[in-house]
Amino acid sequence: MALTDLTAEQAIAAIVSGQTSSCELVEAHLARTERDVWNSFLAVDRAGALARAREIDALPERPPLAGVPIAIKDALSIRDLPTTAGSRILEGFRPVYTATCVARLEQAGAVVIGKTNMDEFAMGSSCENSAYGPTLNPWDLTRVPGGSSGGSATSVAARQVPWSLGSDTGGSIRQPAALCGIVGLKPTYGAISRYGLIAFASSLDQVGPFARTVRDSALLLQAMVGRDPMDATSLEWPVPILLPDAERLDGVRVGVIEELMGDGIDPGVRAACQTALARVEALGGTLVPIKLPHARYGLATYYLIAPAECSANLARFDGIRYGHRAEDTENLLEHYERTRGEGFGPEVKRRIMLGTFALSSGYYDAYYGQAQRVRTLIIRDFATAFAEVDLVASPTSPTVAFPLGERTSDPLAMYLSDVCTIPISLAGLPSISIPCGLSEGLPVGLQLAGPAFSENRLLAAAHALETAIGFVDRPTGSGE
Repeated sequence: MALTDLTAEQAIAAIVSGQTSSCELVEAHLARTERDVWNSFLAVDRAGALARAREIDALPERPPLAGVPIAIKDALSIRDLPTTAGSRILEGFRPVYTATCVARLEQAGAVVIGKTNMDEFAMGSSCENSAYGPTLNPWDLTRVPGGSSGGSATSVAARQVPWSLGSDTGGSIRQPAALCGIVGLKPTYGAISRYGLIAFASSLDQVGPFARTVRDSALLLQAMVGRDPMDATSLEWPVPILLPDAERLDGVRVGVIEELMGDGIDPGVRAACQTALARVEALGGTLVPIKLPHARYGLATYYLIAPAECSANLARFDGIRYGHRAEDTENLLEHYERTRGEGFGPEVKRRIMLGTFALSSGYYDAYYGQAQRVRTLIIRDFATAFAEVDLVASPTSPTVAFPLGERTSDPLAMYLSDVCTIPISLAGLPSISIPCGLSEGLPVGLQLAGPAFSENRLLAAAHALETAIGFVDRPTGSGE
């Protein structure tokens, strides 16, 4: 087996047993990044990665992650590495500090090899909104990998790294994981520090892992969760994250969300998810139809709350403190207007204008305030559901990966890509997407979600289902 075919858990075992070294593993994966036909990476730190790998190999005892390479979404700051959030307005920016979650992974022995492409400021569902060109899906180079964390998802699916980090606001980890045929985990809101994550919508943003197995995602989660004094929204974690080993689902009640299994879901996606869910009962679990009455308002609610928060967060990009600066402006107002006009892309401008309108005098309560009230109703729907079931399930994405350019001129069609993931994000709940089959020769993702802090139960159920499904297909359009 090639080193790049090893899962992260297998790679750790190989390093610890002396079958390979961190240097050899990092070299093998760097070779994959050098022929990046997928445009997964925006920056590769070859010298830094190899230097860190040599340091780990020289240690008398390997750290938990043993020097396994990892890729990081370009929304996460890493000291002295280019960090752009996929935008021209931050072109050339090099942070002076490292995001807490990345620092914790490095302390645990992960080796960062580079920063991955993304929709600009995490605004998109296809990774076509990057100022540095679209990322291509390893299953079919004419299709999107999903977004906004498309580069991180692609880097794992294309065997450039065994695992990676992304961020999820409305589905930006789970949806690209589904479209690329890998595992994507969004933890409970507050589980992982957001310090060093370039903000999009602060009440929704959450860092999480991509991996090829559920156990690999649990390994990354173990190293990142917990309170951070630099992030007031981060939480003390009540119990250790366990590596899942469940083979059965005896006694587990899985609620199937009726509103997310009907109209709007492609028949092939629905069929793959239904086949996968039938395995729940074969493994001893129970399927229970459930309703989330306010889920149908999730999309509208999200596209008021998220743009409102982004309009506030992106006000810091003024061309004075850092990033792109317009030249030869005559006054401060012109400087702001030209800097932002030149630096921001069309989707970012669209969302800033929408959010600013929703927060404006006379409209705040009618739009943003009303959206927050509906968000509360969605949270209550989940609380009602979890009084009856342990987990809930739905497709992760209503479709498989769609062709490049198909939805770029139709924002609403693009927004609908996240219709299955957004309600869970609004409720701040943990959720995982696992590959469950193929439709049209492309991967389909099954989404499982649980109550806050139920990561161990969620990972155990996902692992049991992952094992039973046995998804072993790999990209055929991956540029091999």
